[in-house]
Amino acid sequence: MQINWTITKKRGNFRPFLKYSLILEDFEKKLAVNAVSIESSIPVVPDSHSSTCMPGTNERRPGWQPERFHYLSVPHFKRGEIEDFIRLPFRASNEYPEVEASFRQLRCAYEKVVRTAYGYEPMDTGGRLGITAETKSCIAAKVTADRILSIFGEPDREPMCESICCDAV
Repeated sequence: MQINWTITKKRGNFRPFLKYSLILEDFEKKLAVNAVSIESSIPVVPDSHSSTCMPGTNERRPGWQPERFHYLSVPHFKRGEIEDFIRLPFRASNEYPEVEASFRQLRCAYEKVVRTAYGYEPMDTGGRLGITAETKSCIAAKVTADRILSIFGEPDREPMCESICCDAV
């Protein structure tokens, strides 16, 4: 799986914008692994629809603590990729270590599932059964007799070997 992300922010009171993509490799798609989802350490900002955050408001209030965190998910194997974005909280430092930490956490959870799925070996098997030698020897004489008599137009006869069918089973 390839995880790519960028964080961009305009000068001023704008919030940073995290844009990311997760792309499964072909061998991962072929494993048919369920999508993995984690709760990240990336906070959900108040009024996330707004691209700005003024001093003293929302996450820029003194003592602000996030109440919720974003979920990150690996794409479903049939789809194979996800692109999404998240508004990050305004920080004067422009440091967001939780972004990489969260993607590392997601990768770790996903790799555990991939390793398990990869351990399930492929198989291709089959079989064939025919009539047993015991049954053949039991009915051979009557089958031969019925064939010979059918040539001469013999009327209906009694059923063959009623008591021979799989007595041992």
